[in-house]
Amino acid sequence: MAAGAAVPVISAREDLPADLTSASSEPPSLFDGTTRLYVAYHCPYAQRVWIARNCKGLQGKIKIVALDLVDRPAWYKDKVYPENKVPALEHNKQVKGESLNLLKYIDDNFDGAELLPHDSAKKMFAEELLAYSDSFNASAFFSCLRSKGDVTDEAVAAVDKIEAALGKFSDGPFFLGHFSLVDIAYVPFIERLEISYSGIKNYDIIGGRPNLGRFIEEVNKINAYTQTKLDTQVTLDIIKEKFGIP
Repeated sequence: MAAGAAVPVISAREDLPADLTSASSEPPSLFDGTTRLYVAYHCPYAQRVWIARNCKGLQGKIKIVALDLVDRPAWYKDKVYPENKVPALEHNKQVKGESLNLLKYIDDNFDGAELLPHDSAKKMFAEELLAYSDSFNASAFFSCLRSKGDVTDEAVAAVDKIEAALGKFSDGPFFLGHFSLVDIAYVPFIERLEISYSGIKNYDIIGGRPNLGRFIEEVNKINAYTQTKLDTQVTLDIIKEKFGIP
């Protein structure tokens, strides 16, 4: 499929495995030729790579292994990924981590829809946005939710920057016009911002931000993404627990 083409629609919901816990005494048969993506269903970093896998139609080639991060199996750190984090990808007798690196790795090393365009201006902007993503997450999500009271000025500025970025190209509602790896990197956090700002800060993230509103509307039409979402209330409860919010 050519770069910039529509993401393939996945009509059937995948039958996902249950979380593995410390009581799951045996690890998978490592390095047996099976490609495995280790995730936690509620983790936005793991969600990034899960979405990319779905977008490229790799459900039959990359097996999901879900972990309970509160009660994760000891074998995961000892035998699979010493960093003991998700996501991690087991492929070609190696285990790799870090979500942004894995997005590019999956796009470069597996068949399916290309997740970055060939246009040089869009590729350059993609790299700028990917480099900014950690700063955005820190300002708009982590720092804001750790603060008391209203949404911080720093968070508002970060979200406004995303609103402006979404208006750079006019050939579609996404960061590079058409849905791409950049959208995959940002959407798990935008999803959580919309939920937490509304449910905790009483703040409408799309108010006065038409580009962001259109982005959220259109991305929720992409099955490769929506199949990775948890129930809104479940996500809000997880966020509240993480940040100690009653």
